[in-house]
Formats: sequence, C-alpha cells, structure tokens
Amino acid sequence: MNWEDLFPLFISFGVTAVVTALLVPFLTRKKVDQTERKEGVKAHLKKAGTPTMGGIAILAGILVVSLLYMRTKIAIVPVIILTFGFGIIGFLDDFLKVVLHRSDGLIAWQKLLLEVVVTGIFLYILEHVFGYSLDMRIPFNPSATISWPHGFSVFFAFIVILATVNGVNFTDGVDGLASSVTIVVALFFTVMSAMLQGGITPVTLAVTGSLLAFLLFNSNPAKIFMGDTGSLALGGFVAGSAYMMRMPLYIPIVGFIYAIELLSVAMQVTYFKATHGKRIFKMTPIHHHFELSGWSEPQIVARFTILTVLLCAAALRV
Repeated sequence: MNWEDLFPLFISFGVTAVVTALLVPFLTRKKVDQTERKEGVKAHLKKAGTPTMGGIAILAGILVVSLLYMRTKIAIVPVIILTFGFGIIGFLDDFLKVVLHRSDGLIAWQKLLLEVVVTGIFLYILEHVFGYSLDMRIPFNPSATISWPHGFSVFFAFIVILATVNGVNFTDGVDGLASSVTIVVALFFTVMSAMLQGGITPVTLAVTGSLLAFLLFNSNPAKIFMGDTGSLALGGFVAGSAYMMRMPLYIPIVGFIYAIELLSVAMQVTYFKATHGKRIFKMTPIHHHFELSGWSEPQIVARFTILTVLLCAAALRV
C-alpha cells in the first residue's frame, strides 16, 4: 500500500470534518437535538439539546470517496449500497423523531420491513450482479471456506446483516463509542482486503477517515451525535464489508462489542418477561450497565475499543 492508496482516508476525513463543523451550529439553530429518556442513565440528562443526525456528515465523506472510486474499484459498490440503504432508513427514523417530533420515529414493523428490503436488494446484487457466492471464510483459516445449501445461506445472511446493523445501533449510546469501535473494525477490513485482494479498501479507508473526523466532535463531551443516520449506516458498512470479503463468521469476533450489546438487550428483555420484572443487568445495552457500575464514559470507550483492537489483531491471519 502506497500513499496514493491512502487518499480515501484523507479525502473522507477532510469532507466529514468540514461538514460536521457546519452541521453543529446549523442543527443547533434548527433544534434538531437529542432527547434523553428520563428513565435512562441520569447522567445523560445533561446531553439533552445536543444536536443529532451527525451521521449525515459521516455519509458525506463516504459519498465523496465513493463517487471518486466506484468506477475503478467496483467491488465497493455493494458495500456502498448497504451502507447508504441503512443510512437512509436511519435518516427517516431520525427525521420523524427530531424534526417532526414523532417520539417513536419509524414504527418497529416499518423499520424492520425497510431493513429486510435493503438487505434483500444487497444480497440480490451481490449474487446476481457481482456473481459472489455466499460461501464463507473460516475464522483464523481464511484460505478455507464453508458452504451451506443456498436457501439456508440466504436466510443466514438476513440474520447476520440485521443483527449486525442493530448491534451497531445499540452500541451508539456513549460519546464516541460506536465511532471508536468501528474505526478499529474498518481498519481490520482494510488490512484483510489488502492481504486478500478484496478490492474494498477505498470504502474501508473512507469510513475510517470519516469516523476519525467525526470523533473530533463526538468524543466526550460530544458536541454532536450520529443518530440512527450514522449508526445504521455503519452497521450496513460492517455487514457489507464482511460479505464482500466472505467473512461474516468473523463478525462475532471483530464485532464482539456489537454482538454483546445486542445480546445483552435480548437477554434482559427475555429475562424481564420470564420473571415478571427481574433484571440481569442494571440497564441495557450493556455499556449502560457499566456506567451504572461506576465506569466513566471515556473508560467505557477506551476499554471497549482496546478489546476490539485485541480481537481484530487475533483475527488477522491469512
């Protein structure tokens, strides 16, 4: 990899930094801000009024790079489709909540239906336009692959993609957490793409650059939040990159934080209903449990990110 190969990183960083700097005062004036739940973490109540929908800036950086590279690096197209497909769903949800003041945003079934449609479009393009199979590399031995009957592989892909997207969405609850963890995951896919000639390095570097720029404003104390516009888009990016690299089985490893955030919510809800009100964790997603256990937000971000670095390093094998 030479300096020219790193241009997507610098381009996306510059675009997102400029757009975020412009968005913060604009969204503040328009009162496009975060509303914190009273039953949530009490320390978060002071965040009420912080502008949200900062994912627009992240997507702006990725979009510029995509327009510059998609004709010569066509492998990035499916990743872009899944990233922006979910980003649009997140934007609609944010718009309804913070602009039109519909407290629930998209109704659950509407959101799920849109997510299923976007996933279906991605999988169709992946198989029928780009000719990719749904065979998967085996963790720690990527030269070997595993294949299942096509129908099951498609069903499995829907589960993996939807779980990943919603796991990333749950991770976005502490200043800088989703950004920091996803930077590491994006760098993992950058390295693997370079090693295995996956052809998606422009978009993985674009996401890295955009998130680094966004962190300038999103680290604690955050001046802006990414909202569902950003978190759902990042989930689409992670899932799309994994499938383009035939590495969805790596997601529970490199995306362990996403998985444990999602699993903690599922466990809490299931146990709460089964026991008529008892809880496993103090609050979910699990980063809130650690907050209520005395961890500061910077500590949570640092520890979750360090764990992701270690897991990604362990998964780096060709």
